[in-house]
Amino acid sequence: MPTELEELVEFLHHGNTQIRQIATENLVPYSKTQPSIFKPVGLQPVKDLKVLVKDYPPIAKNALTILINISSDLAVLETLAGDDAFLETVLSRVTSPLEPHADDLASLLANLSKSPLLERLIPLSRTSIPALTPSYRAIVQLLELFNKGANGGWNKPANYDYLAYLFADLSKYPALITFLTNPPPHSPLDPLTAFLPHTTSPSQPRRLGVSSLLKNTALLHPDPLYLLQPAHSILPPLLLPLCSANQDSLSEEEMDALPEECQFLTEEHIQERDAEILKTLLETIYLLATRSGREGWGAVKGRGTYPVVRELHLQVEDEGVRRACERLVDVLMDDEVGGDGHGTLKGDGNAEIKGVGGGGRMVTTANAGKEEEEEEEEEEEEADDAIVPIF
Repeated sequence: MPTELEELVEFLHHGNTQIRQIATENLVPYSKTQPSIFKPVGLQPVKDLKVLVKDYPPIAKNALTILINISSDLAVLETLAGDDAFLETVLSRVTSPLEPHADDLASLLANLSKSPLLERLIPLSRTSIPALTPSYRAIVQLLELFNKGANGGWNKPANYDYLAYLFADLSKYPALITFLTNPPPHSPLDPLTAFLPHTTSPSQPRRLGVSSLLKNTALLHPDPLYLLQPAHSILPPLLLPLCSANQDSLSEEEMDALPEECQFLTEEHIQERDAEILKTLLETIYLLATRSGREGWGAVKGRGTYPVVRELHLQVEDEGVRRACERLVDVLMDDEVGGDGHGTLKGDGNAEIKGVGGGGRMVTTANAGKEEEEEEEEEEEEADDAIVPIF
């Protein structure tokens, strides 16, 4: 005989609205504690939940919460990510300025990007949204949503922060790197420049996702020197969050070498404190210095990178960040590359840069209340797929 929970799952497709609402509301906690109840043969509950995303708002909210939580399961993930009709449902609703659950939909998209099936989102065309962008490309629409939608700019209850994880995961595909680093016909700037201000965003998911996207771009771009061209250099926004507001220890010569954005910072400037983000920023600069030839190495060193990293090394306690600083300084001051050998930091800077990973985390949701991020328990090599609960 079926258990009470199994019977409750059956009510997900009940014809009575109130019964569906009660069922979804009571099943939300079990999406974290007993996700297996949503995985009988055929995954019928998952199919029901995909339909309920379009139901009345309270039901849709609960359905999205459950789907976000159980999408870490590979079978569920592939079922969701491989469904073209469901993907269009998510896209049409997340881009609507009237959608009450836009941030939950953004979180679900971020989770779906863990599947390679979502690579098809990059070239995907769909109905345009003139008020957002005239483009028919889904990826352009999501980029505009990410920028215009911050702080309720597109949909008042939403901030779309978790789209940063979507872009971070998609940046492991060369097709997205090509899109990001080729200016459209109507603009002298490439789409990548739209992400650069977010390295100092107040939102931790935005900073983490964008820093990972920039790292993957530095690793995968066939001509990394392009990323250091003055008109669209990614170096200043990489250095800025590494800088302290207290620059008294910098000499006049060192200050002058810094990009303008990093000079004479005020007390309002907040230095990045998240160790994972700091390591990602440092590794990205390392990639720019080592993949761009002598000219790129000189461009990285010549913009005041060494004194910024030197001061950061003195200020941080995290060993991973300190090793990343040491590794970068070793490259900047390497005589064989072209350095003068005068800059040193004590420590072992020989740890390797990890290869391309998603960069974005998996998101889970417990309820519609307050949000916070739980400390990661995964090992460092598993960080790309870490689960971030939202309570």
